[in-house]
Amino acid sequence: VQLQASGGGSVQTGGSLRLSCVASGSIVSADSISDMGWYRQVPGNQRDLVASISRGGTAAYANSVKGRFTISRDNAKNTVYLQMNSLNPEDTGPYYCDAQRFGVRYWGQGTLVTVSS
Repeated sequence: VQLQASGGGSVQTGGSLRLSCVASGSIVSADSISDMGWYRQVPGNQRDLVASISRGGTAAYANSVKGRFTISRDNAKNTVYLQMNSLNPEDTGPYYCDAQRFGVRYWGQGTLVTVSS
């Protein structure tokens, strides 16, 4: 499974960005991917969960982004989105998407989000 993330960029405080992540591969079918999510890498290389969404659409968020970020997915397209509003400098960092398929976690490459004050 390959994951391709996009949508990062530079914005000012209060701005918005929309991240996308597409899962592909010859063995990926519409019903084989369970949870998908977005993580932000923090100093020390730890990846903190930002938001996750189940195949059925149940979403979970880090407390710091509740009310500002919205995660969604299109199962037919094997794509997960992260709408980020009211961005602040603390949201800055590389964002990674992940997808879980039959108990195996796959990671996409990072997409950089930079929020300036």
